[in-house]
Amino acid sequence: MVDRSYFSKCDVITPKPIAGNLSVTDLVDKYFLAYNGKRIKEICHLLVKKILKEGVTVGMSIAGALTPAGLGMSAIVPLIRNGFIDWITSTGANLYHDTHFGLNLELRQGSPFLNDTELRRSKLVRIYDIIFDYDVLLSTDSFYREILKAPEFRNEMSTADLHYNIGKYLFEREKLLGIKTPTLLSTAYQFGVPIYTPSPGDSSIGMNIAELALEGIKLKVWPYLDVNETAAIVLDAKRLNGKSAVFIIGGGAPKNFMLQTEPQIQEILKLDEKGHDYFIQITDARPDTGGLSGATPSEAVSWGKVDEEMLPDAIVAYTDFTLCLPIITSYVLANVKPRKHKRLYDKKNELVERMQKEFLKKSKI
Repeated sequence: MVDRSYFSKCDVITPKPIAGNLSVTDLVDKYFLAYNGKRIKEICHLLVKKILKEGVTVGMSIAGALTPAGLGMSAIVPLIRNGFIDWITSTGANLYHDTHFGLNLELRQGSPFLNDTELRRSKLVRIYDIIFDYDVLLSTDSFYREILKAPEFRNEMSTADLHYNIGKYLFEREKLLGIKTPTLLSTAYQFGVPIYTPSPGDSSIGMNIAELALEGIKLKVWPYLDVNETAAIVLDAKRLNGKSAVFIIGGGAPKNFMLQTEPQIQEILKLDEKGHDYFIQITDARPDTGGLSGATPSEAVSWGKVDEEMLPDAIVAYTDFTLCLPIITSYVLANVKPRKHKRLYDKKNELVERMQKEFLKKSKI
């Protein structure tokens, strides 16, 4: 029920004129007063006051052409280095395009209004207003076909193992080339952050794996391992009296894959759990057309994906992530001390064993 007491607690909108020397913190706190600006402020405050605490395990999902725009290196890498992101789900395309930077291949700022037929004739490729030489793709493909023949890719593996091994090679290549700003993949490798791809065949990485299969070189990537590993990460966070937070950029399969950890725990394994504790999403999709990829936080409650008691700590900003992710990153870096890295990649097999023991014990009752 909303009454006069609610009104009396609301802050009055009385901003001062904006000055030219504002910090990002002051800009957000004093001038993001309504609409999606207010949602961004609420996201910043939720991260600072609740999510980025030692007892919270933070998963990030990324969809859309985020890494070609440079946001992997400029925003997500600093978040990982400061211990603010513990595990990731991503499209394969974001990881493939992230690789370009680690190979010192150029992506340039262009225009969305170029003639694409002429670009094709000039052997140039466009991602909206990002352009690059077609040889960027060919060079990246060559890198993948070279490293994927290595022995460590012959074992049965989850996509987290696949990306960890790719990150190791990319980390060494960056050192060899003297690259100062590391990629998302190499940074995740350094800090033990597992990265999962729910559709591993849906990218140029998967296409290169398929090409190697035709040569008789078969990689044993088993996505069903991902389902158990991600569920085990979330369950372990809760069983240790901690909390689980999801930070969703865009939607698509990475969003649903991150959220389905809770139905996997509750519905399939039938273990006692309530859902993720904190929910942040940045999206430009709408729920009424069926395009919001897992829908709103309140709808996710009906699936058990989100704990109903935590809905006040579920925030969706309907805006462009290229605008707000740099602001959010700057805000939290300015206001939160670095956390100890959880290195969940190093622990994931142990976490699955714990979940398996609990499942087997429960199933015998």
